[in-house]
Amino acid sequence: MTKQREQLRDLVAKQREQRSVTDTQQASRLKGDAQTRLQDRQQLRDLMAKQRQELRNRNLSRTERRELIAKQRDEFRSLRAEQTNRRLGIQQTQQQQAQQLRRDGKPRVTADVARSGRFAARFQNLQNDPNRQARRSARIAARIAARQAWRQGRQAAFVAWAGPVFYPYAYSDIFEYTFWPYAYDEGYWAYFYDDFVDSIFFVEASPYSDYAYYGPSPRSYTTASVPRGSGVPRSGVAAQICSDPGKGITSWPFAQIEQAVRPNAEQRRLLDDVKRAAAEAAETFKASCAQNFPLTPPGRLAAMTNRLDATLQAVGIVRPALEAFYNSLSDEQKARFTAIGPDDIGADRARTARSGQQQQQANACAGEKAGLTNLPIERIEDAVRPTEQQQAALDRLDQATTQAVGILMNACPDFVPLTPVGRLEAMEKRLEAMVQAGQTVQPAMEEFYALLSNEQKARFNTLGQQAERGQ
Repeated sequence: MTKQREQLRDLVAKQREQRSVTDTQQASRLKGDAQTRLQDRQQLRDLMAKQRQELRNRNLSRTERRELIAKQRDEFRSLRAEQTNRRLGIQQTQQQQAQQLRRDGKPRVTADVARSGRFAARFQNLQNDPNRQARRSARIAARIAARQAWRQGRQAAFVAWAGPVFYPYAYSDIFEYTFWPYAYDEGYWAYFYDDFVDSIFFVEASPYSDYAYYGPSPRSYTTASVPRGSGVPRSGVAAQICSDPGKGITSWPFAQIEQAVRPNAEQRRLLDDVKRAAAEAAETFKASCAQNFPLTPPGRLAAMTNRLDATLQAVGIVRPALEAFYNSLSDEQKARFTAIGPDDIGADRARTARSGQQQQQANACAGEKAGLTNLPIERIEDAVRPTEQQQAALDRLDQATTQAVGILMNACPDFVPLTPVGRLEAMEKRLEAMVQAGQTVQPAMEEFYALLSNEQKARFNTLGQQAERGQ
């Protein structure tokens, strides 16, 4: 209770500080406008005094006097027009500056900051990369089940959605990433983190993600492996994943394992334990499959957290049996086990010295993640234009989002463990972090969403589609 009171005091103090900044900026603008008006009036008075003096000091004919008065009138009008244009220029500059600020007076997130403030920022295809488009296309095309990608000679990528199902290939990835991590895209976990946070707010894609994924909306019920707008239906994939994840493209290769390692009686018993654990895990996944499209941000977050929690439970189910079986193998059997994986895909990465690469990955997790925290809150503000009460709830959602991303940063995917046992342990910790992050955001999300009008909810529900149209 004391902690909650402290958090409430901190939030109130933050809101007061934000209002103070906004009030100070407004007062400064008003003061500047008043000074400009005073200067303009003084200029006009000075000109009029000068013109009167000219008329008094010169001995002019009636015609010359009329000409001088006409000239002075033009001077006066010219000065008034100049002052008007200057004031308009100042107002335009102020409007442009205001557009670069959020409602609380803080600077808006720039495109460069949004792109760099993501876990996968170092994997982004830079504009000056000569192979940018080819690499981007290859990564998009690989957004299918790992085994399908390997048959095409590609590294497997993280796939966020297949219809209403988040993390559709979780069941097979648990096994295949554990034993063949280098056959997966190097940015697998970084994109996993980014897609998870993006999906909380954006129905289809963050405007500054490296690629366009397709989220859980009927309009975008397409494979994540195709370019934006191609509209290839994937209802069959989602149905198969949900009906029986232990068969088809997501099944575990037990027949190949038996053929490769030729287990003895004790090892065969341990392998049977793995099969039973895998079947139990498959049932856990079936229960977590969403049957309907989650069309609201709170519903989408709940569906994702439920799916991640099921994945975490599945890892806990299979890990003891999988570790026991693998540890029972001889070095020769382990080598034959590894050999049933994809040929040559990721072989160079597997041979690369780990120390330098791991440091590079660790650096990628440092620094602000404005593309995942500030940006979505900005876009919500722009879309729903919150009232004062709604803004207070949005501030709490902002705070919860920042805390959730901090949880992910503390479980940063900064290395690939050298052993399958280590990789299972790392996978478990990262899934735990995502579940905790989702649970951190959920209450604030539900509170804010409940305060919105139907029109505001409709705009929030389509935030990703709005971002897509605005690009």
